[in-house]
Amino acid sequence: MSSRAAWRLESLGFSNVYRYFAGKTDWLGYDLPSEGELAGELRIGAIAHRDTPTCRLGQRVGDLHLPDDLCVVVNEQGVILGDLRARALRAAPDTPVEDVMDPGPSTYRPNVSAKEMAHHLLESGASRVLVADGDGRLIGWISRDDVTRALDEHRHKHHAHHDGPVLASTAQS
Repeated sequence: MSSRAAWRLESLGFSNVYRYFAGKTDWLGYDLPSEGELAGELRIGAIAHRDTPTCRLGQRVGDLHLPDDLCVVVNEQGVILGDLRARALRAAPDTPVEDVMDPGPSTYRPNVSAKEMAHHLLESGASRVLVADGDGRLIGWISRDDVTRALDEHRHKHHAHHDGPVLASTAQS
């Protein structure tokens, strides 16, 4: 909220007023609640798999027992340092994680719209992406199939509760 708005709220008698300096984009990037016309839009933070397998620097590939072909390398605070995909996980068992990790995986903030992510995944050919907060801490991962399924469910749910198509109802202002 701007300084003027904060001061105005205080002048109206509100005593618990805080100015958030980082701005709306940062607020939404931390997956914090929002209001307004786009608040109901499906965001990737809502569909991210939060039980993402993680590992640490110093671990050996052979010590990892993973249910999937992904391991996100994080530090003690959960900040993403890299990731291991299927090929890296097939390295010799005594190979240190840091020797085979991708040190710069792409990450996306939880406030990215699912529609935007579907387009990105289609254009890039990526099968999945990592979701992280504004400080780079791991939130989870999503696949192309997750996004498609969630968008279909969201459209179905929206049509079940409203009479008109999604675009027609939001286009009228």
